[in-house]
Amino acid sequence: MNVWVAGARPRTLPAAVVPVVVGTACAVGRVPGGLIWWRAGAAMIVALALQVATNYANDYSDGVRGTDADDKRVGPVRLVGQGLASPKSVKLAALGSFAVAGLVGTALAIAVGPILFVVGAAAIAAGWFYTGGPRPYGYAGLGEAFVFVFFGVVATAGSAYVQTSELSRLSLASSVPVGLLATALLVVNNLRDIPGDTEVGKNTLAVRLGDLRTRYLYTALLVLPYVCVPLIAGLGSRPAAALALASVILAQKPVIAVLSGAKGRDLIPVLAATGRVQLAFGVLLALGLAISA
Repeated sequence: MNVWVAGARPRTLPAAVVPVVVGTACAVGRVPGGLIWWRAGAAMIVALALQVATNYANDYSDGVRGTDADDKRVGPVRLVGQGLASPKSVKLAALGSFAVAGLVGTALAIAVGPILFVVGAAAIAAGWFYTGGPRPYGYAGLGEAFVFVFFGVVATAGSAYVQTSELSRLSLASSVPVGLLATALLVVNNLRDIPGDTEVGKNTLAVRLGDLRTRYLYTALLVLPYVCVPLIAGLGSRPAAALALASVILAQKPVIAVLSGAKGRDLIPVLAATGRVQLAFGVLLALGLAISA
């Protein structure tokens, strides 16, 4: 695999795809004349560009701080930490990806409303300062809050908003399980990295909670989305949203692995499995929302 593709961390991309798909499905039946597909496509580009940009920014910032040194980490490729690319080139890749998100987001803001300028600027700032700047909030255990808010609530409700120009209870409710599953991706990633992060003083939420409680947190993040499904199905009378419950079959294996004490490299497949759970849950939820609209 090309190192730049690997550095973009493709296993995390469901966190960008799912909220747009689900949010757009929430708008089915609420847009006179049908969905505005170019806006859905633009929202997808913005979400993917923000995810890739955040991944590159994380790679750059951790690399120049020395927290991604090759002898301290396991898991996905680190372009700077492993010497596969220069810090300058990775920083430019991050900034270029943020620029794509900004440009496409600008087109949406012009078409929908200026509030999107504010939301977009906040998302870009949050992506950079996760591990960048003098006081990165990811080093203070706040990364999970960022993921839940921006790759859950904002991306899901925002994708519905660009279609309908309003916030609905359905899109906000649907954003909760989407955000929980996106957060689970970060939690299992940080669970894997507890030893290295502890050594270099990166106080992620996993480091603060410790190994066992982080495993319980991960499990809760995979269970709670299924608890949310009946509520979502009841809002707006969209019973077919219950299709999302079928994805629970995929959730069993990663939960068992985490609760069984998988560590280090054994958690890498769990990250991929979590992404598959999120993708399956999101596609089935979106399908159910759309067909029962």
